[in-house]
Amino acid sequence: MSTEQTMPKTKDKPVHEVRIGAIKAAIWKNDVTGGVRYNVTFSRLYRDQEQWKSTDSFGRDDLLVLGKVADQAHSWIFQQGQEKEPEQ
Repeated sequence: MSTEQTMPKTKDKPVHEVRIGAIKAAIWKNDVTGGVRYNVTFSRLYRDQEQWKSTDSFGRDDLLVLGKVADQAHSWIFQQGQEKEPEQ
């Protein structure tokens, strides 16, 4: 089973994206009972001839960048929760 796919063309868009080089995190907002939940998907972008594609497979040299992108996504999500909490 291949993890390669053409970039999706959907009207649903992430609420925020973090990208460093070819590594990208898409942050999705889900309204649930009692508040909001965020989910994150990670992908690596690459070009196959004239077409941009993405994969959820990462090589050795991608892993440190993936970690940095995950850290920035986590910080953004955490900040969203802080902004909604009342000041004490």
